[in-house]
Amino acid sequence: QEPFVESGGGLVESGGSLNLTCQVTRDIAGYAMAWYRQAPGKQRELVAAMLDPSTNIPPDYAKDVEGRFTISRDNMKNILYLQMNSLKPEDTAVYHCNRNWRWGTWDWGRGTQVTVSS
Repeated sequence: QEPFVESGGGLVESGGSLNLTCQVTRDIAGYAMAWYRQAPGKQRELVAAMLDPSTNIPPDYAKDVEGRFTISRDNMKNILYLQMNSLKPEDTAVYHCNRNWRWGTWDWGRGTQVTVSS
C-alpha cells in the first residue's frame, strides 16, 4: 500500500486556487512533513514544510510560493493539506507529499498533477 495518496490537482487558470490533500497511511504525529513538486525536466523541489504542530514552529516555504501557499495538517486523520492561491503557470508540476527529506522519506506516492494555464 502506498504511504501517500495525493489528490486535489487539476487544470486551473492563472490566478486561480487549488487545495491539495494528502492522505497518509501511516501515523504522521511527530514527523516533519512536506509538500514537493516536480515540473517536467526539472528536479523535485520542496515547496512547503511543517513540523509537528506541538513544536509551535511556523511552516517554511520556498521563496517563490511564500505568501501564496499554505501548508497544514490533521494528525488525527493523518492528512496533509496544501492550499494554493494566486497560481501561476510556473506552478505547473506534479505535487507530492512526504516526510521532510532532511530527515529521510518514505516511499513516494503517485502525486497529483497541477496545471496552470496562462
